[in-house]
Amino acid sequence: MSLKNQILKDKLPNHIAIIMDGNGRWAKQKGLMRVIGHENGTKSVRETVEASAELGIKNLTLYAFSTENWKRPKLEVQTLMKLLVRSLKKEIKTLQDNNIKLSAIGCLNDLPKKAYEELLDVIEKTKNNTNMTLTLALSYGSREEIVKVIKELSLKVKNNIISTESIDESIINKHLYTQDLPDVDLLIRTSGEQRISNFLLWQIAYAELYFTDILWPDFKKENLYKALLDYQNRERRFGKTSEQLI
Repeated sequence: MSLKNQILKDKLPNHIAIIMDGNGRWAKQKGLMRVIGHENGTKSVRETVEASAELGIKNLTLYAFSTENWKRPKLEVQTLMKLLVRSLKKEIKTLQDNNIKLSAIGCLNDLPKKAYEELLDVIEKTKNNTNMTLTLALSYGSREEIVKVIKELSLKVKNNIISTESIDESIINKHLYTQDLPDVDLLIRTSGEQRISNFLLWQIAYAELYFTDILWPDFKKENLYKALLDYQNRERRFGKTSEQLI
């Protein structure tokens, strides 16, 4: 039986988030420029998005560019932004064919004008799609997101819009970039690194973490299936005991 056929459709995660790591190392191993690694990484994005849609995953969030990534060499950043624009134009057919809605989170105003406009254009054209929501985390940092929420709530308390007593998890969720998304069930990180890198710190509170040595350009559908099978073999207790789940 193939890996795909072993996946239980009634135990799929509602929300998968992926830290797509290893593009640079993949290129370096092959004696290529880092940008070639990023270009090949877009192929893995397409495979992962298509595989997720085929399986029935409702929400997929990809860590495409962090707030810290702006510190990278200027040429690499410029190339990544150009690649983003090219990919959005190229992949809109894939999104439409698979009935996928595109969304984005992060400090989007920091993006170059052309990349920002192309992003908004694809978001607008796919807004009525219902099969899956694909969210790109761009110029995103979880600490920045949490600071933003604290500032917004502080201002509302100061202006007597809300009281401090009314602030709970649901109020905080409504002020996050991910206010329209459920909490993450499965977080995948490629390349062998085992850290979160300032990604969705609030939203992964009870997520299952899956780390693989596969570099992102080599991450294919079969690798996603393996991650899902591993996820389905885990016991998710959310603070309860095993006996309470029976």
